Amino acid sequence: MNFPKTLIMVALLIAGCSQPKIHPLQSKQAASGDWSLPYGKWSFSFITPWQLPAEVTLVRVLDTDGRLYTFRTIDQTSRDPDSVTSWTEWAHGGSVNFNNVKMPPQYMIFCWDSFIDKKTYETSVMFSPATWQRMKTPADHLFSGKTLWYDNMLFGLSPGGKVRIWFPDAGSHPALVATPYKINTVSGADLTICKNGADSDFLRNYRYSQEIQDSMKGKNYPYGEW
Repeated sequence: MNFPKTLIMVALLIAGCSQPKIHPLQSKQAASGDWSLPYGKWSFSFITPWQLPAEVTLVRVLDTDGRLYTFRTIDQTSRDPDSVTSWTEWAHGGSVNFNNVKMPPQYMIFCWDSFIDKKTYETSVMFSPATWQRMKTPADHLFSGKTLWYDNMLFGLSPGGKVRIWFPDAGSHPALVATPYKINTVSGADLTICKNGADSDFLRNYRYSQEIQDSMKGKNYPYGEW
């Protein structure tokens, strides 16, 4: 699938600039259809495995209308008590107050600090029309007798800079794995918009309990092979 304006999109997100509304920055796929959502806005959330904390510090989203959103106040990254040695099938994030966008995402880039790795990571994600269509289409089952929409995108942040993406479901249905067109995570000298946030207070000041420190002797992580 061809996204001809990818490099321009990335440059704008890194620079923090957006095109005037009269000339939205859209891929041909975004411009060729109506991607408005039947439920208004969608939200995004972040989770980590239990006792493997991370903190998201900056998010930029370019939606299908070409609007650029910059989030510096971000809903808290949750630690999932059901994801210990591996991710749970029923992944869910916490409540959302700030992380809302009007139209589906063409592109996202976000900064996050992983305490266990003592690193700042920068993850960029490009989405395809398949993702946008999933967000516009109701689930094939109801929840409490009502239509269920996949209106939350959940990002799982695990050691080594590994990122997974889901659409949380409800009831006994596992979360849907979301497969983007392209995803990439960098750190160190390869950071762009995240380089000024490296060596954050979170990385310097967070502390594990003595019990966890003792359990990690001879291991990279307290548990799991992420």
